[in-house]
Amino acid sequence: MRHGGKRCRFMFRYFWFVMLAGMLLGQTAAAEPDGFIHRPALIRGSFEQLALPANESMGMLGVNYLLETLPHLYVGGAAYGALTGQRGGFFTVGTEVAWHQKLFQQWEWQAGLYAGGGGGGGATALVGGGLMLRPHVDLMWDFGAYRAGLSASSVSFPSGQISSNQLGLVFSADTEFLQLDPLHLGEPPMVRQRSGVGFDRVHAVAGIYQGQVFARSGTGNTIGLVGFRMEQMRSAYSFWGIEAAGAASGGAAGYAEFLGTVGVEAPMLEERAAIGARVAAGMGGGGAVSVGGGQLYKLGGYATVNLSRDTHLSLEGGYAAAPDGQLRARYAVTNLTMDLDHPDDPSGDAQINRYEGLLGANRYAATAHKDGSVSVMDVVALKVNRYIGDTIYLSGQAHSAFQGKEGGYSAGLFGVGMRFSGWFDRVALGAEMLLGAAGGGGVESSGGAIVAPNAYLDWQLDDWFTLRLGSGRIKSLGGALDSQSVNVAIKFSYAAASR
Repeated sequence: MRHGGKRCRFMFRYFWFVMLAGMLLGQTAAAEPDGFIHRPALIRGSFEQLALPANESMGMLGVNYLLETLPHLYVGGAAYGALTGQRGGFFTVGTEVAWHQKLFQQWEWQAGLYAGGGGGGGATALVGGGLMLRPHVDLMWDFGAYRAGLSASSVSFPSGQISSNQLGLVFSADTEFLQLDPLHLGEPPMVRQRSGVGFDRVHAVAGIYQGQVFARSGTGNTIGLVGFRMEQMRSAYSFWGIEAAGAASGGAAGYAEFLGTVGVEAPMLEERAAIGARVAAGMGGGGAVSVGGGQLYKLGGYATVNLSRDTHLSLEGGYAAAPDGQLRARYAVTNLTMDLDHPDDPSGDAQINRYEGLLGANRYAATAHKDGSVSVMDVVALKVNRYIGDTIYLSGQAHSAFQGKEGGYSAGLFGVGMRFSGWFDRVALGAEMLLGAAGGGGVESSGGAIVAPNAYLDWQLDDWFTLRLGSGRIKSLGGALDSQSVNVAIKFSYAAASR
């Protein structure tokens, strides 16, 4: 009984941290004459060397996207993962709150707190339930739109064995988050730059790795992957982006990868098709896939057919390798692409798109583990929804354990939802059907493929800020994982324009 109460306290403490972040995110700024609210934003990266038990070290890469909510105060999502050492597949995702203050001349100091969940990379005993805390203080030199400097941080897993203090490197780049003021939603604005988070297209990805994948013998050499990729066009012929994927079949449940990518692309057949090539670099691991410290690289080429102005289908093939491990594999993926913006459209005519960002926590009531036991598990949940009509939206979600029997569990989900309002002034009901990949932390999810239906109730607190309560199910398509889930989240709603 004492353990159950402790789990509840952990979950509610994390939720109140999320509530604080959501409330800050819900703070509004004044709209400019063009009808947009211009929020300063930061893309932030860090690298530091953690000291683990038994004289082990692990190089950890962090990536944040933060919005200024009040003067000098930034809130957003963050992810950290192993890049060097022997813990490839170690990842956490969560929320960051940070304060930025100018010192003198070009010097600036930053202080913040990250809270999130995860683990992996064979570190189950080290991370406990998976909750990671990272307070930090940074000293940075301001180059104008960029900053770089040193970070002093403390990384701890309160229910595990990791507690490390270290210095690291930190880098940030200024950007801007544009959203429409609700008072202007009925007025088509003239758009001269990207709005929202600034990506031009998103890909839903499904494919396979085939080759040397596992270190152990007697194991198949093919795993199935599902994931997504988001890209921004830097010119009519080049782009950069981020991608994430996880294992859905092939005995690699728990494998995940997060990478940055750059590429070139050229239209063909009077712009009815295109060909391109890209390279990607980042971190991957878990699910017994042999990646060593976690570094992962890809090289590939693709061909795309345009189904409509905003929808495309492509086939990509290439090669993936982990230099510190034994992973050497060919890959093939199919991408279904949706355009979010057309930056090369000179007209400036815009259509309004609705988006939602959610920060929350889910509780899996009866999580099946590989040792035959069943336990409660709490996960941090990050979600992004994009509406394709008045009631229907597409949803992408990331879940990582922060409390339970074993940390290291993560899930990536993609699907469709429907939301209905009108019965009461501030109340709405909705439902989602999600598919994806999950594993790690000793959870019995077989090859990794999962399905997650969910129903929810929204209580709108103001124009931007909504409390969401939901209940659903998380079920492995091949394993014993089959649990009711309950969830609570803070939703930030905004509108962005696309050309």
